[in-house]
Amino acid sequence: MPEFLKVLTYQNARQLIIDHFPSREIEYLPLEMCNHRVLAMDITSPEDMPAFARSTVDGYAVRAEDTFGSSESLQGMMECVNEVRMGEEPLFEIGNGQCAWIPTGGMLPTGSNAAVMVEYTEKLGEDTVLVSRPVAPGENVMLKGEDVSRGRTIFRSGRILKAQEIGLLASLGIDRVPVFKPYNIGILSTGDEIIPLDQVPLTGQVRDVNSYSLAAALESCGAIPRRYPLVEDDFASLQKAVENALKDNDVLIMSGGSSVGVADYSVEVMLSFPDSEMLFHGIAVKPGKPTIGVRVGEKLIIGLPGHPVSALMVFYILFAPVISPASVRQVEARMTVNVASQPGRDDFIPVQLLQDDEGREAKPLLGKSGLMSIIAQADGYVHIAYEKQGIKVGDMVKVNLF
Repeated sequence: MPEFLKVLTYQNARQLIIDHFPSREIEYLPLEMCNHRVLAMDITSPEDMPAFARSTVDGYAVRAEDTFGSSESLQGMMECVNEVRMGEEPLFEIGNGQCAWIPTGGMLPTGSNAAVMVEYTEKLGEDTVLVSRPVAPGENVMLKGEDVSRGRTIFRSGRILKAQEIGLLASLGIDRVPVFKPYNIGILSTGDEIIPLDQVPLTGQVRDVNSYSLAAALESCGAIPRRYPLVEDDFASLQKAVENALKDNDVLIMSGGSSVGVADYSVEVMLSFPDSEMLFHGIAVKPGKPTIGVRVGEKLIIGLPGHPVSALMVFYILFAPVISPASVRQVEARMTVNVASQPGRDDFIPVQLLQDDEGREAKPLLGKSGLMSIIAQADGYVHIAYEKQGIKVGDMVKVNLF
């Protein structure tokens, strides 16, 4: 069993969370219910798209070689033999020197291999068309399977399905999709000093922030959060609350009581259950050093610091990449000021993104540790690795977006 507050790197702590995280179940849902769900299997195309060669313009289906040499001063003359109707297969063929009217999306008749835009044609009588511009084979045409070919892998497992993905699935006739069931994750705030939002804090009291901010963060990652009533720092009460929450959830997040203190029973309660194991107690980061990971049977308890800023930052650092890897997004930006850090510890600095004539900038939001108003202005955070002594003004950095 790891010793209390014998700190690990955040990478090692995250890997322990991954190794002990409950496996995800798969469900098949109607396509209309899959918005922002995570794909559970690779999806391959069951058919070619388009299923036939079609025109991308209004104009005339032609044999490209019949247009070679055409110009405004020397127009080519072609015989218009028919017209293509939308939604119908043309049952005629295009021969030498022939063409047929075709709308955008219309199926190319047999014998044709290109389409001339109507803007470069002139109708002469009922069945003669003058062409003032040549086209190459395949020009203004989408070939069969050119968009998506049958058997091609269109999406990999783990992809978050949004409007554009759902549109492609619909165009291929895929009406049921394998997606991961969202994790059920409980949130339990502890501490005698924590009070509900509708109460006025007395001296030494603070409102419950963590259960609300963490619930919002979990929803953004595609999980189903369950907020539980506040629990006082009493062993029996806390043990009962944790026991009930573990029954209903895959993972339990507790905030508060992760430091070593006289009135903090969180660690003692976590390890009081049968088949419990301390995975880690302490990570070498700022903010969020007193973070806990405990396995209870096949369930997982993550103990976050009680401080709201630390709790939220640790969630983004450790937890979000595990429950929703595809939601992790980074952008590059130029640092606006020097930022010092302490070697031997990974620092995570909230930043605000700005834009100037030279590109994107990252402005560190520095101030007294833990100010909620600071993180509320942040667009993301910058990581300063433990072996570094800081970041210099002008350095290009990767900003992890919230």
